[in-house]
Amino acid sequence: MTNGDPILEGGCDCGELRYRLLGPPLFVHCCHCRWCQRETGTAFALNALIETERLTLLKGMTEAIVTPSNSGKGQTIMRCPNCRLALWSHYAGGGNLVAFVRVGTLDEPDRIRPDIHIYTTTKQPWVVIPEGVPAVDEFYQADQYWPPASLERRQILREKRARD
Repeated sequence: MTNGDPILEGGCDCGELRYRLLGPPLFVHCCHCRWCQRETGTAFALNALIETERLTLLKGMTEAIVTPSNSGKGQTIMRCPNCRLALWSHYAGGGNLVAFVRVGTLDEPDRIRPDIHIYTTTKQPWVVIPEGVPAVDEFYQADQYWPPASLERRQILREKRARD
């Protein structure tokens, strides 16, 4: 697995937006919930969670679109104002401190693999989860699955959020 590679770059389809991840993601979710299936128009959403401060726009400006979410708290999707591609989201739980980067927008999306499959009760029956990759019916407790370094980074985020 290459989730530990230090720098990853990506962008939108039209080339107006470019971004860089400075360091490895906290964790990578492959979400099989019906909400993600509908929102992406496919079988699942693959998101790399990273601190927003470790996400740098290299070119262009995103447009923030607020949409509903399954939690009822909404999400803010950062899109290219030209081609409308969704690059990352901010969910209520992490606020603007955590970005859920769409792995498919990376230049080399094959460098990132899911750390966990979530909401597998609504997984499409033809999707096969690889042996050895954690999979849970709904959501999970981070302290049971995240590596220690990511848990430490998460604690720093919680402290920042408490100060804000």
